[in-house]
Amino acid sequence: MSLIWEVVVVVSIVYVLYELLNIHNRKKLPPGPRGLPILGHLHLLGKNPHHDFQNLAKKHGPIMYMRLGLVPTIIVSSTDVAEKILKTYDHIFANKPHNEAAHYLAYGQKNIIFAKYGPYWRNMRKLCTQHLLTNQKINSFQSLRRQQVELMIKSLQNEGRVVVDLSERVASLNANMTCLMVFGKKYMDQDFDKRGFKAVLQEVVHLAAITNLGDFFPFLGVIDLQGLTRRLKDLSKVFDEFLEKIINEHVESRDENQSKDFVDTMLDIMQSGKMEFQFDRIHIKAVLFVCYFILLIIIRSL
Repeated sequence: MSLIWEVVVVVSIVYVLYELLNIHNRKKLPPGPRGLPILGHLHLLGKNPHHDFQNLAKKHGPIMYMRLGLVPTIIVSSTDVAEKILKTYDHIFANKPHNEAAHYLAYGQKNIIFAKYGPYWRNMRKLCTQHLLTNQKINSFQSLRRQQVELMIKSLQNEGRVVVDLSERVASLNANMTCLMVFGKKYMDQDFDKRGFKAVLQEVVHLAAITNLGDFFPFLGVIDLQGLTRRLKDLSKVFDEFLEKIINEHVESRDENQSKDFVDTMLDIMQSGKMEFQFDRIHIKAVLFVCYFILLIIIRSL
C-alpha cells in the first residue's frame, strides 16, 4: 500500500508542476473537451480511439487540443488541414515524440523512421537515398531477382497439377529477395531465434500496439508497472544478437569482387568516414532493423 501512495504523491507533484509551467500557453491552444487532473483526456478514449476522436471533433472542431496523460496532443480531423501539416508544413511537424517501444527496438530511435527531425535524420535519409536505394544499387540485384523468380517458376512446374497458393509463393519470393538484397543470404528460423520469425514479429506488433503508460506518464516508464519495458528489452536483445551475427559474418568474409548487399555498403561507409557523424555498428543495426522489420511483415503474410 505504501508504494501506491508514493506513486500517487509523485504523480500529484508532477501534475502540479506541469500545470504551473504551462499556464501561460493555454490561451494559444485549440479548443478541446474538458480534461481531468493527471489523466487529461484519456478517460474519453475507448477501444476505438479513432471513433472517439471523430465524435469529439464534431463538437470541438477539426483542430482539437487534448492532453493524453502528461502529453499535449493536437488532433486533426480535417483532410485539408492534414494535407497542410503533412505536405506544406511537414518540416515543422516532422519531429517524432519519445516512444518506449521505438527506444528499445530501434536503438534509441536512431533509424530513419523514429529519429527526431534534424541534421542526424537528414544524414540518415541521405544514406538511404544516395547509397542504399539508388537505381544503380537496386539494378545491381537484377540477376539475383531473376534467379529467384526462375526458382519459383521451376518449383511451380514441379508441382504438376497440384493446386498451390500463389499468393503464398509470391510472398515467399519477396521475402527471399529482400533477405538476399539486405543480408546477402537467406536466414532460416533457427538462425534467428528458437521462436522463429513469425512468433517474434507477432510479439513486436503486440507490444507496439499495447497502450504503454510510460508513453503518457514518462516517470512510470521507470517503474514498469505493466512489465512492457522488460519484454521490450528481451526482444531488443534477440534482434541485437541476430544483427551482430550478420555484421560479423560480413566482416569475416568480405570479398571486393562480389556484389555488395546493404550490410557491405554500410560497412564501407563506416570505414570511409563519409558520414557527417560517427557512423558505427549501432547505426548499421538501426537501419537493418527497419529492413528486417519490413522483411518480417512480408513473411507474416505467408
